[in-house]
Amino acid sequence: MKHYILFAGLLMIGVSSCKKGFLERPSETNLTSATFFKTQGDFEKAVNGAYAPLRTLYNSGANNGSSAYFMGEMHSDNTHYILNPNFRATIDQEQIGDFIYDPASLIATSKYTSNYLIIARANEILAQIDGVDFDAAVKSNLKGQALFLRAFSYFDLVQYFGKVPLHLTPVASFSEAALPLSSVDSIYNQIIADAGQAATLLPTKSVQESGRATSGAAKTLMGNVYLVQKKYALAETVLKEVVSSNQYNLLPNYAAAFDPANKNNNESVFEIQFREGTEGYASNFIYAMLPQPISAAEVTTLMTTYGVAPANIQVLSVEGFNIPTPDIIAAYESGDKRKAASIGYGAAGGKTYPFVLKYLHPHLTFGITNDNWPVYRYAEVYLLLAEALNEQGKSSDALPYLNQVRTRAGLANATASGQGEMRDAISKERRVELAFENKRWTDLVRTGKAVEVITAFGQRVKANPVAYYYPAGFTPVSASFTKIDLTFPLPASEALLSPHF
Repeated sequence: MKHYILFAGLLMIGVSSCKKGFLERPSETNLTSATFFKTQGDFEKAVNGAYAPLRTLYNSGANNGSSAYFMGEMHSDNTHYILNPNFRATIDQEQIGDFIYDPASLIATSKYTSNYLIIARANEILAQIDGVDFDAAVKSNLKGQALFLRAFSYFDLVQYFGKVPLHLTPVASFSEAALPLSSVDSIYNQIIADAGQAATLLPTKSVQESGRATSGAAKTLMGNVYLVQKKYALAETVLKEVVSSNQYNLLPNYAAAFDPANKNNNESVFEIQFREGTEGYASNFIYAMLPQPISAAEVTTLMTTYGVAPANIQVLSVEGFNIPTPDIIAAYESGDKRKAASIGYGAAGGKTYPFVLKYLHPHLTFGITNDNWPVYRYAEVYLLLAEALNEQGKSSDALPYLNQVRTRAGLANATASGQGEMRDAISKERRVELAFENKRWTDLVRTGKAVEVITAFGQRVKANPVAYYYPAGFTPVSASFTKIDLTFPLPASEALLSPHF
């Protein structure tokens, strides 16, 4: 739970309420913040530790899925689940897809606590790093990464939960852990401050160690936040800096951007790092996204169809999650190369279903994959910039950025003219370009379309459940889609520990 995570921070802080005596002295046998942070290497290890919870946020595992794609994609009209009436340990996942809000949701709680674990670790680093003397360039880089990770985590929290406690220093007592909720505006202001400072401290992509935060990643985050705040001129300025940096370009082949053989490629601005193997760093999210229940023979056929042949293939008998809806499938224009790269088809229980193909790549062993998760790609920088320009009435200036994305997809240039048409064109392009990358829900909220779009989507699901992967005779529960909230409730487990919510 977050308060205990913050109290623990990166390491055991070792604080005592006694004023005198041996209890005030740093332990000579156990690591504490007072004894650990002594060298450059210590801070390098600590920064590595601050990245680690990102794998929990974006991977599968407990609860059969990551909070990122459940709350970013399946909590939208892009994907749904395949109801398995014979497996009922999936209520949490189904409620997120059905827009039923449960403060006890383990998936939403995981997002909350994982982000605060990153924040706690970043706070500890930032509190200690200026007090230790080592190479200035290395220190700036490490400090910039900690600031970026804190900003990134608060952006995730504020988008999904709204008001949350704003911790900026290590928590040294349980009373400090239970802070009041901060306003959304103050959280966004802190994100901009952290990301702005990170952008000045971090090196560019061509200089930075592969997979780590860069100045371009920090500026892209800032541009994203400015769009949420409707500060379009500021978004334009910072996103143009990313474009003019000459650090990025679109790969000629859309599918190649997701291939593990091209990890951290020239289109990648920031992605979550995974590594195939048994050390605990592997990804496995594609397995939760396959149609289920599915026999071992059907898994073999599906994977063989797409050139994948892992060893030890097993039955998957839970429920298919993050399954592309008929709505997203219909959103692709004829001739769009991204459709075949993003959506595949496979039989499960004798029936054919779509699934998210863009994360299925060769790997050696069933359940152990090598795919990274894309967070920001250069294509999104173009689309964010196009949006920032269009919202200032610069529709003709926005068009070239939109069309570069379309050209790579094999489509003709957009013909939209005027702010309204261009707004719709950018929104449609974001949906298919960034499909299954956890952008759809936050896009709907940012553009003020969430209630309208999801209400209509819910009506379609209820009118034709079979089309949305319910077995014949089964329908969504009556509470589905009856109330569309823009944020998730704060976790019940946190409310038990705080007087503020």
